[in-house]
Amino acid sequence: MKRSHITCYALFAFLFSGNVNAENWPQWRGPRSDGISAEKNLPTQWSKTENVAWRTPMPGQAGATPCVWEDRIYATSSDKNDLVVLCVSTTDGKVLWKQKVGTGNQDARAGEGNSASPSPCTDGKHVWVFFGTGVLACYTKDGDEVWKFDVGDRFGKLDIQFGMTSTPVLDGDHLYMQLIHGRMKMDDNTRTGKVIKLDKMTGKTIWEVDRATDATFECKHSYASPFIYDDKSSKFLVVHGADCITGHDLSTGNEVWRFGLLNGPSENNSKPTDPTFRFVASPCLSPATNSILVPTAKEGPVIALKASALKGDSSKNKEAIAWNSARTPDVSIPLIVDGLVYMLQKDGKLQCIELATGKELYLERTYSGQHRSSPMYADGHIYFGSNDGHFSVVRAGREFKLVSTMEMGEAITASAFVSNGTLYIRSYEALYAIKK
Repeated sequence: MKRSHITCYALFAFLFSGNVNAENWPQWRGPRSDGISAEKNLPTQWSKTENVAWRTPMPGQAGATPCVWEDRIYATSSDKNDLVVLCVSTTDGKVLWKQKVGTGNQDARAGEGNSASPSPCTDGKHVWVFFGTGVLACYTKDGDEVWKFDVGDRFGKLDIQFGMTSTPVLDGDHLYMQLIHGRMKMDDNTRTGKVIKLDKMTGKTIWEVDRATDATFECKHSYASPFIYDDKSSKFLVVHGADCITGHDLSTGNEVWRFGLLNGPSENNSKPTDPTFRFVASPCLSPATNSILVPTAKEGPVIALKASALKGDSSKNKEAIAWNSARTPDVSIPLIVDGLVYMLQKDGKLQCIELATGKELYLERTYSGQHRSSPMYADGHIYFGSNDGHFSVVRAGREFKLVSTMEMGEAITASAFVSNGTLYIRSYEALYAIKK
């Protein structure tokens, strides 16, 4: 009898240890909003059939990264002119439900995206979805609508060249949003900068604040997403766009710091003024290292800020700058892992920089194609896909090592994500579950 009990306990311990790192992926950049998964034993090689647990066709294109909670994946998509949210089983890829959220899908130029670009988020009981047309909605995990409204009706008509791609951030009982846009016309100083906090269960506005800038022409437009910085001693919302990055008090929305002069020529950017200097890449936050990485656009710099030194207008505060690197990713968010910064350039080159010093360790080409997805880290490797359907895996570390590049034949602009031992990839055509 004792032996039987010991055997049962040992079996339980073995099974439990195998899932000890299993975790949900509740929003775009994962459980800690840093693009890092703690899971192990993931594949680094696959094809459209090898190591594929299942493949579920999607109703249309999307750049949105799905989210996962336990046995359910929530994905947004275009479906011809419609914009939809669907729930997929992690077990077999079966579509459990699908709901039409709105209409009026618009494709951006050259297949770079559409109105299904902002990523959904979930707390396991509900899922929140946002589309570039301005429709924002909440559904139960079983697909029942809880609330829905158009942010353009409530906060002002959206005026942004390629649609509002900013992803809301879920934190506790609230959703936070940035809506940064304005008329793209020379000598027109009208612009909109809204920072917003909503009650996640009702959609009620807790606060909305105006975010004033001097941005002009296309610089008024931001496709970046906000993030929560939380180092346990200070917590604030980070908002990126219109030639500056700002921090906001979570209880009031008031601006607590600003770092600007990101469009040159200035102390922070030596390049000439660019009237098309719109931000697409989002900031990367690392509270454990007191770091906020600030990407800009096009030929602009990446600036590493010391979060604890940011107070008031810090645009000219040299003490707030850890380093300034000349090459920014134009679309992909930077990734920080074990003291190293990885930045995926749009042409497929991967740059690695020391976080502490700003020293470049390498700049190497992975696959020669356009890249709009953001890098994700898991189990010693960095994963990302290209616009023309190639997926690359790079070993993390100070020396460049391309582990594999797989041709999947389906455009990929969403970021890879991981949950419960499975790597998921959302292409323009399908959702893949990749597993050893």
